[in-house]
Amino acid sequence: MYGEESGKPKRRIRVLWLIKGLGPGGAEQLLLQAARVVDRERFSYEIAYVRPDKTHLVPEFEAAGIPTRRLGAGSTARAGWLRELRDLLATSDIAHVHSPVLAAATRLTALSLPRQRRPHVVTTEHNEWTSHRLPTRLANAVTGPLDEHTWAVSDEVRATVWGPLRSRFEVLVHGIDPASVTTGAAGREETRRSLGIATGEVVSLTVANLRRNKDYPNLLEAARLATAREPRLRFLSVGQGPLKDELNALHATTGLGDRFTFLGFRRDIHELMAAADMFTLSSAHEGLPVAVMEAFALGLPVVATAVGGVPTQVRDGREGRVVPPGDPAALADALVALAQDDALRAQMSRAARLRSADYDIRGAVREQERIYAELAAG
Repeated sequence: MYGEESGKPKRRIRVLWLIKGLGPGGAEQLLLQAARVVDRERFSYEIAYVRPDKTHLVPEFEAAGIPTRRLGAGSTARAGWLRELRDLLATSDIAHVHSPVLAAATRLTALSLPRQRRPHVVTTEHNEWTSHRLPTRLANAVTGPLDEHTWAVSDEVRATVWGPLRSRFEVLVHGIDPASVTTGAAGREETRRSLGIATGEVVSLTVANLRRNKDYPNLLEAARLATAREPRLRFLSVGQGPLKDELNALHATTGLGDRFTFLGFRRDIHELMAAADMFTLSSAHEGLPVAVMEAFALGLPVVATAVGGVPTQVRDGREGRVVPPGDPAALADALVALAQDDALRAQMSRAARLRSADYDIRGAVREQERIYAELAAG
């Protein structure tokens, strides 16, 4: 079926990417970066998702030439999406799952198909297992051995996997297309003016959805402490999520006012990064944050907590500062130090741009496609 004739495959290998939603999360952004550099001569790609409230990136995937489909969109039954998933799996050669809840469902659904119609199931773990709820971890512990290949996005993510399964995980560092990031960023001064940023203000940008694992209370308290010592600091946050009202209420108690602004969901993230002076991430849990890679490509020093793959991305004292999670005083100290030292920020900016070359998505995509082709041929 996949033999070659005159140096070309007889037909393209059909790859189905599966993810919980197409909102502006890190895994979704990594997939979008990958979508722009896949081998379209050898592979035919489609992406399917479940959540009706997570459609933010659908236009971007369609523009990249990847058809999108929401499972269950035409069904009124609660589990109607499972029947549609089964039909999609039956017409796919490879099913690559990027969500732990969906991964367990996909493995079992694929197993229900006749062997000759069953796709090869592979998965990528984007987050520390400790960040998942117990039922999710148990479901993946039981069904994980059904995978034919399994990746983790960092050594730190792999280390959190349940011990008996850990040896099955191969670390594959994902990335971005640095050229697309820098091409999309322009007009620093115009962007700063549109945001009301005064001359001389030092802007810290955070790109993180409003969820528990991003630990915004840590960031807000650090911002409060830092601005009391360095009034030129200004904080911007890009993201949306279930904690919006809770965090707005918390913000109102800090006295930060417009020194800290929640911008919500934005499509001009690269322009905002180009307008910032540093990038900050205050997370309690992480995988390998794509936003840090994008910040590097735009020469932003990074101040971040030492969680997940962050310490291997951001080398403390070189591309930025790494501080303990849940320690707003340490985070504030790092922010103030960078805000008050223009030469240090410039030095770290140069190091960040050089570091971005380590996160070119093409290497990860070619490795994934090599595995796809081996499985399909077998």
